[in-house]
Amino acid sequence: MKAFPIMQEKNLWTLLTTSNWRPFKGIFGFASYILSTIYVTIIAIIIALPLSLLTGIYITEYASSRIRRFFNPVIDLLSGIPPVIYGVWGTLTIVPFISEKLAPHFVDYSTGLSVLAGGIVLAIMIIPLIISILMEVFSSIPKEMKEASLSLGATKWQTVKKVIIRKSIPGIIAATVLAISRAFGETIAVMMVCGNVTQVPHSVFDPCYPLPALIANNYGEMMSIPKYESALMLAAFLLFIIIVFFNVISRVILIQIDKRYHL
Repeated sequence: MKAFPIMQEKNLWTLLTTSNWRPFKGIFGFASYILSTIYVTIIAIIIALPLSLLTGIYITEYASSRIRRFFNPVIDLLSGIPPVIYGVWGTLTIVPFISEKLAPHFVDYSTGLSVLAGGIVLAIMIIPLIISILMEVFSSIPKEMKEASLSLGATKWQTVKKVIIRKSIPGIIAATVLAISRAFGETIAVMMVCGNVTQVPHSVFDPCYPLPALIANNYGEMMSIPKYESALMLAAFLLFIIIVFFNVISRVILIQIDKRYHL
């Protein structure tokens, strides 16, 4: 209802496909914010998913009980750290590293406040979440299935690939979707390292401005500008739609996997 006034006044397609953002002139284009949100999340998942998958496999299948007892509280601790701490850490370490060490090899100049910085910080934030879910998923695989595979001559790694991972595909997808939903809604940490510049990023070293940062930075301010509150409510509504879309897609994929593998 809050977003309806601007959708009634402006063409929705224009709102979604243009990047011109001039609230004082009544011009609102959401393309740069939508693309920034998607780019940062994609980078975070690309970094976090392989690391989390391998870590979960190691802890559940290869690690000794002593190592497992050490890692379980560490993962819980990392999950409980406030996002602003991750943001400060990213500002002090990731941003200077990108600006001084990494970016000069690829672009002429970068402040370090970029899509890549946001993706890395977000990846570090969601890794504990994915690992904890995957550990539960891998631990739920019946022990008899693993023993049957080993008794037929399969190696430990072959059993992991052919039995554990295959049987865990729905859980892996569910963990990924949950992490994507968490990543889409993350605000403070990403806002501190992404630069908050209204533009379509053409490189991972360009600054960006995700939708949650737009809402957090501006809601409650400049509400005297006509349609500004409605525009921010539309941003929140778009974020909600994107998360629902990803969840629906994941549900369709899970149904197809269940039919194909009879899981």
